[in-house]
Amino acid sequence: MTLFEKIIARDIPADIVYEDEACIAINDINPQAPHHVLIIPRKVIPRVGDAAAEDQAALGALLLAAGKIARQLGVIDTTSGFRLVINHGHDAGETVPHMHVHLLAGRGLEWPPG
Repeated sequence: MTLFEKIIARDIPADIVYEDEACIAINDINPQAPHHVLIIPRKVIPRVGDAAAEDQAALGALLLAAGKIARQLGVIDTTSGFRLVINHGHDAGETVPHMHVHLLAGRGLEWPPG
């Protein structure tokens, strides 16, 4: 069972900022921006490259949830804005084998990232 499955099952406490039938969103315990939220599908998909056609609805739900969370945080406007990141594999920074989306906001974000 992954760390995120334990959080979803409420076996491990987390600062939940949003949840619906498809996903749960928590504040990252090691934030890289003033707002750093992890949006996690309830369905276990190990990483984005492992997603299959039947995961399409779950993947779409993550992006819709990101918009709702951005509104909730007050960063939906184009002046402030936000960034979404999905890591796949060790070199990309993946640490938990349960796909999730990082929502980062609240400061200027450099481009290219890295």
